[in-house]
Amino acid sequence: MTYAGALPAWAALLTAFLVLVGAGLTLLGAIGTLRFGSFFERVHAPTLGTSWGTGAIVLASIVCFSALGSRPVANELLIGVFITLTTPVTLMLLARAALYRDRAERKPGVPARSILRPPRGRDQQGESGGGQ
Repeated sequence: MTYAGALPAWAALLTAFLVLVGAGLTLLGAIGTLRFGSFFERVHAPTLGTSWGTGAIVLASIVCFSALGSRPVANELLIGVFITLTTPVTLMLLARAALYRDRAERKPGVPARSILRPPRGRDQQGESGGGQ
């Protein structure tokens, strides 16, 4: 059974537009996965496509089911929050694991570890002239 006839025209158009935008953004992320060369480039494109694409599709679902039920639907908000929080965290974990692996294998072109703070001995003696 379908409720397409009960959906107002404005809600149907807005839902269709948001679904197309979401599908397009997700498609761009998938194309980015195929087009980019290194792992670090490849992991970035689908993350953005998934986040923004899912957001547009969740908004389309909210519009559609809110118009059909004549009340706001909040179930989709939980899906959107879950995807928005888990996708970037997964990206960071994958990127850090790949960077660790590449450093352990001493692959060329991998950035060295950055040091945010200078070593303790250097702070006290190096730039102040030390005691000698």
